[in-house]
Amino acid sequence: VTIPEGQLVGIIGLSGAGKSTFLRCLNRLVEPSAGQVLVGGQEVTHLRGTELRRLRANMGMIFQQFNLVRRLSVLTNVLTGRLGRVPVVRSWFHLFSEEDLAIAFACLARMGIAEKAYQRADTLSGGQQQRVAIARALAQQPRILLADEPVASLDPETSRLVLEDLRTINREDGITTLINLHQLEYAREYADRVLGFRRGEIVFDGPPDGIDDAVYRAIYLS
Repeated sequence: VTIPEGQLVGIIGLSGAGKSTFLRCLNRLVEPSAGQVLVGGQEVTHLRGTELRRLRANMGMIFQQFNLVRRLSVLTNVLTGRLGRVPVVRSWFHLFSEEDLAIAFACLARMGIAEKAYQRADTLSGGQQQRVAIARALAQQPRILLADEPVASLDPETSRLVLEDLRTINREDGITTLINLHQLEYAREYADRVLGFRRGEIVFDGPPDGIDDAVYRAIYLS
């Protein structure tokens, strides 16, 4: 499958269909057992050390369970998104520059939670925590956003707000965005293109309005 720069792709399928594995092969959190993964024309399956770190710095990852350090402040959590952009020794001691701080505050402001900067992450609601996670990913200044079921833990209203945030970022910044989703209606509403996975294979690749009853059965039913 080839994904052009700037596209927003919804990835759907049953649990265990391969959606998360697909995303994690892109940033090498999972090692692919065969085939090639190219990002920007560069083969990434053999990258190590500094080159792998550079790849991951260009890919923001957003998780279902937020993956925040709950006892740390919101600002510190967002600043961890800068770790791939600072020298290794500075990253060991979390020594961030004024520029890093400005970027972190700008990302929080963009997500509408700048006033929460000095609160502990675990004092926020689920939707607010996911916005912190998105701000952390944005602080990386990535070329690609990978969102692994980012709304699975949220109520429907908050889910739509988070997906609208991701769509706005995609449109305004031109960041290629891949979102794993359980809910077909969200893929239809927010994605430019949908990939349907079943048992580790892509069984649909097309526009959201191309998902008819036959496609639905191919993805979700035996």
